[in-house]
Amino acid sequence: MASHRIVIAGASSLLGAELKSLLEESRFAASDFRLLDEEIVAGTLTEAGGEPAVIRPVEEDSFNRATIIFFTGSAAFTKANLELARGSGAVVVDLSGAVIADAATTIWFSNLELLRPAKSLSSQKLFSIPSAAAMAAASLSLALAKFNPEYLTMTALQPVSEYGRKGIEELEQQTGQLLSFQPVGSPFFDTQVGFNLLDRFGPASSENLSVARERHRREIIAIIGTSAKSPATQLIHAPVFYGSAFMFAAKLGAPAISEQLIAAAKSAGLFVSADVAPSNLSAAGESLIQIAAPEPDSGVPGLWWFWGAADNIRLPAANAIKLAEKLLA
Repeated sequence: MASHRIVIAGASSLLGAELKSLLEESRFAASDFRLLDEEIVAGTLTEAGGEPAVIRPVEEDSFNRATIIFFTGSAAFTKANLELARGSGAVVVDLSGAVIADAATTIWFSNLELLRPAKSLSSQKLFSIPSAAAMAAASLSLALAKFNPEYLTMTALQPVSEYGRKGIEELEQQTGQLLSFQPVGSPFFDTQVGFNLLDRFGPASSENLSVARERHRREIIAIIGTSAKSPATQLIHAPVFYGSAFMFAAKLGAPAISEQLIAAAKSAGLFVSADVAPSNLSAAGESLIQIAAPEPDSGVPGLWWFWGAADNIRLPAANAIKLAEKLLA
């Protein structure tokens, strides 16, 4: 493959680091990598393509001659630098959720092509890769459309890795403090996140579950469009480091048996585990969505429950690589 200049904007994030690692293992390993991020982490020494590299701040010429630009940092960072990136003429792929509402955005993940007609990608310049939980919700909603669902709901359990290294460090610190019967410090989340399920963080936290929840909902709606019914969704903090788990419920208007629903899920690119229930641990390092065999609700006829999990970092990063391979092959 011809050499490309690849820019990772938000390179110090967990998602940026994962994307860089996957790029170095892909057909793009020999590319010219440019690592960018916010001023506060500029100057950090790392490596790219087996060579020492320094994360730099965004400047006027940062995106010059870029072939493809990945935004992997915060939504605010993406919005602040999107115009400059698009002005370079490069393909822009956003993994932060910042461009969902942009009319020029094409939302994409690999299995979406199995679920609805795909438009040509060759003329598109702005793409959005959705979160793992949104991919799961939309995939199941589209896969079950032929069963005429009366309603769909999803509750997603979000790990602290969605908030970067600071989130991981605070959960780690709190876990140690709680096990040692020490007072819990909470400078980042402003509340106890260890051994605790929450629908919001403390009032002084810079992170907001409501913002994450709305991103989740916007992504699902953008993926599904008018192709199927959209699920009602809720997003809850789970005291785990990595991996999104979810419970999806579907009240079907058409009769169905488990084997039919499993076949529909598989046709949507989901991995159905018949023997061992998936978990955030079993999903770690995997670039697919795992679900257990669906179970009927004994109290509500036609209601089916789907339990599943996905790697919240690996899945979107792997899809970004697949998109790059399609566009730059």
